[in-house]
Amino acid sequence: MNNLIEFAYLVASVLFISALRSMGRPDTARRGMHLAAAGMLVAIVATLLQQRIVSYEWIAVGAAVGAIAGYPLGMWVPMTAMPQRIALSHAFGALAATLVGIGEYWHSLHAGSLHTFQVAALGFEVLLGAFTVTGSLMAFGKLHELLPGRPITFPLQNVMNLAILGCGLLCLAWVVIAPTSQAAFFGMVAIGFVVGILMVIPIGGADMPVVVSLLNSYAGLASCATGFATSNNVLIIVGALDGASGIVLSIMMSKAMNRSFANVLFGAFGSPPAVATQAGSGGEMSATSPEDAALRLAFAKKVIVVPGYGLAVAQAQHQVRELGEEIEKRQGEVRYAIHPVAGRMPGHMNVLLAEAGVPYDRLVDMEDINDKFGEADVALVVGANDVVNPAARTDPASPIYGMPILRVNEAKSAIVLKRGRGTGFSGVENDLFIDPKTSMLFGDAKQSLSSLVSEVKAA
Repeated sequence: MNNLIEFAYLVASVLFISALRSMGRPDTARRGMHLAAAGMLVAIVATLLQQRIVSYEWIAVGAAVGAIAGYPLGMWVPMTAMPQRIALSHAFGALAATLVGIGEYWHSLHAGSLHTFQVAALGFEVLLGAFTVTGSLMAFGKLHELLPGRPITFPLQNVMNLAILGCGLLCLAWVVIAPTSQAAFFGMVAIGFVVGILMVIPIGGADMPVVVSLLNSYAGLASCATGFATSNNVLIIVGALDGASGIVLSIMMSKAMNRSFANVLFGAFGSPPAVATQAGSGGEMSATSPEDAALRLAFAKKVIVVPGYGLAVAQAQHQVRELGEEIEKRQGEVRYAIHPVAGRMPGHMNVLLAEAGVPYDRLVDMEDINDKFGEADVALVVGANDVVNPAARTDPASPIYGMPILRVNEAKSAIVLKRGRGTGFSGVENDLFIDPKTSMLFGDAKQSLSSLVSEVKAA
């Protein structure tokens, strides 16, 4: 039986690795999700065959509760709310790892079987798991606007946070030295919960994608430690995969914003500036009407659509797809330029547009589309700001200087759909919006796009 279980774990691990690879491309992502689900099913069935299980009643109750909670989270949460749903899922996963660690410690303590390596793995698991639980809940609160999206700061905050984290590490060291010290163990758990709150509240809401990715990595590392503590190979493999992929993704997103981990985690970037940085040329925005904008789009040969978080907020993905179809009916070519950090999670724009039925081959990454802007008759920007700001390339004094951007300013003309005249997350005025080639269509993105669709049909 043990050999059968280990073989099943090996099969599950292969499925997880294959799933991770498939999720790297939009056209194979659905297959990747199916492979991951199959791997999880194999791992669960194999675990249920473990001889350590003495009763299945509570397992059945847990499975029922999980199914009841999971179905609405998967089926009814809109795509625009996926970032906060993912953050909430991380909290649940980390809570499971933390409770398993606490239960394993309590059982081994009373069985008299605690040893140094086991207690070190358990201590690392519950400290990191507790940190991830409350950190993910704070991220969920900021993304869902239950908490202020701006950084919440106070004097000597980073020093205090690091000092409290240091106390948690001291408790971990003490538990390794004295495994039966329950006060140190549970004190470490409490500190982990507190640190998760304190470390995330000073981070701005627009930095939450990096934070969620990093917390995902922490949850994976906690699961990996659980595997070592319980001698479970599939947890070790999958936890390591989750931890490594989360770190790599966080690095990629930080690079895409030209920001360091330290700046994201400790810089409180996104605090409302006293005076927003002014655009370099001191020009004025030029407003346009839906009729004029639609006329330009209707007769354009090449159009590049740049979606941003404003598209997600307005839930306008279906309207932008319909507009693209109308342009293509007139023999126009439409592509969608995807910035790696547009939206509130990696791939947010890909998910929204794919859910609306935009073909995968129309979605083009920043590296591949930037050279095409010069050929575009019209670049249509829907709710994007900092990711299209030319100041990132031209103004060394700008807070976003060096950040890779979509080079919309190189298009022959640009139409920007925006709710108002406010700045983006960085607080920097956008030079693109006052460029003579740019026309601003103010209003709700969904309503503006619906108007453009109607006008293009009538043109």
